[in-house]
Amino acid sequence: MASTLRLDPYIVDELLPDLAGADHRPSAFLVYLFLWSRTRARSSLGVACSYRDIAGATGLAKRTVQLAVRHLVNRDLIRARQTGATATPIYSVLTPWRRRAE
Repeated sequence: MASTLRLDPYIVDELLPDLAGADHRPSAFLVYLFLWSRTRARSSLGVACSYRDIAGATGLAKRTVQLAVRHLVNRDLIRARQTGATATPIYSVLTPWRRRAE
């Protein structure tokens, strides 16, 4: 049975045109949406995913995922932390627009 994923309206109304249009990075939007769905589905503070896992789930090339992750980290839309140099990153999805609205 498929589960329902509720998106914050900001993601579709503002973030999609910003990342895909203004930044010319639709891959970053796909990666953000994938990580959003994984963290929300598990109600966790973060999700461990390799670039290969994300690439396989989104249909993007691994290098494209690497660039998208870097862009999202630089935009403060996700946080990536590793316990070691070769450890799988743990991603946290950030929602900076919620902090601004409060």
